[in-house]
Amino acid sequence: MGATKSDLFTKQQNEIANMAKALAHPARIAILQYLVKKNACVCGDLVEELGLAQATTSQHLKELKTAGLIQGTIEGASVCYCINPKVWNQYGKIFGAFFTEAMDIKSCC
Repeated sequence: MGATKSDLFTKQQNEIANMAKALAHPARIAILQYLVKKNACVCGDLVEELGLAQATTSQHLKELKTAGLIQGTIEGASVCYCINPKVWNQYGKIFGAFFTEAMDIKSCC
């Protein structure tokens, strides 16, 4: 696979692409939806909720945490996760602005 040429694109374009990449798996969407629905820190319920292996769930949590969408705290032997409201709101604003720019698109085909 070739290297990306992110320097050819604006900061905003790169930011939106990185955000979309963090969301680009249905398991990550399911994790985020579950955390939003719970509206609290969740410890250990995610593996059962998703039906995925622990290692797979952990990898998706790592991706979401790296993107800043979730935050985790260690409580004893487990890690508890919740939505990071600052980054969550940032994603909402950026994606909202991206889609709002194109609200008046007319069909061309």
